[in-house]
Amino acid sequence: MKKIIIPAALILLAACSMTDNAEKGQGDSRDMTARPAITQVAESVPSEPSVDSVEVDGVSSATSLPNHSSFNGIMVVPPQRQATVTLTMGGKVHATTLLPGDYVKKGSVIVSLENPDFITLQQTYLDAHAQTEYLEAEYKRQQRLSEQEAASQKRFQQSKADYLSMKSRQDAAAARLAILGVSAGDLLKDGIRPYLEVKAPLSGYVAGLSINLGKYVNAGEPICDVIDKGETLLCLTAYEKDLADLSIGNQVRFRVNGMGEETFHAVLISIGQEVDETSRSLEMYARVRETNPRFRPGMYVSARVEKK
Repeated sequence: MKKIIIPAALILLAACSMTDNAEKGQGDSRDMTARPAITQVAESVPSEPSVDSVEVDGVSSATSLPNHSSFNGIMVVPPQRQATVTLTMGGKVHATTLLPGDYVKKGSVIVSLENPDFITLQQTYLDAHAQTEYLEAEYKRQQRLSEQEAASQKRFQQSKADYLSMKSRQDAAAARLAILGVSAGDLLKDGIRPYLEVKAPLSGYVAGLSINLGKYVNAGEPICDVIDKGETLLCLTAYEKDLADLSIGNQVRFRVNGMGEETFHAVLISIGQEVDETSRSLEMYARVRETNPRFRPGMYVSARVEKK
């Protein structure tokens, strides 16, 4: 009978391997028994809207949030509260006391001009007025004689034509004087004025003053603007995508560039009806509720229109 001889080294190596496996098995069994199972539960935590959730217009840089839209624009005044003083008769500047930013009252003299044509116009009216009085009396006399058949119809018709022609000349001169701010009645009472006085068409602040003593100002050339800041508007730029959320009466909150974080209020009163072909934008206007002496036309504003 043959004997199988196994080296002692192999027997020791196999025994060590079996012992390690048994210890690992026991260790894993103890860990599974000692540690309870952990169940992961996902909690729903509300988070602030991220930057990616805010829509930003690529042209205007205006942002759009769920309940409101933001727009950029400037402050303006209504056309009825801003007047450009333009001359209907030119002349050389004789006197003025104004500076840009001065406050003027309606009817106050802004500047006085020298122009010989102004004197001639006044003379024309006075001459026509005097002739009209004489021709009117002659016309009435010829009318009475014609009714009594004591004068020819030809003389009566001639006196009538002369009277009506001179009266139209007087009326035309009076109308031209009225445009220049001169009353025909005052002219008859006070006589000819040497200087043409340009008066403020409304009360407000002077802007864009472009005159000085001795300068000749042509007819139709603007002298200055007069701005009444009693009512202020916002002119905001909107785009096609904004129209669905805009309507008359929407509330507006805005801040003015250079006035810090102070917030003001306005209400939307007008939305443009024509979209610009190039920028695809349109203008809308909001009436400012507050009055502030620091408000100036042309100031930049950032506004937020609340959606209904």
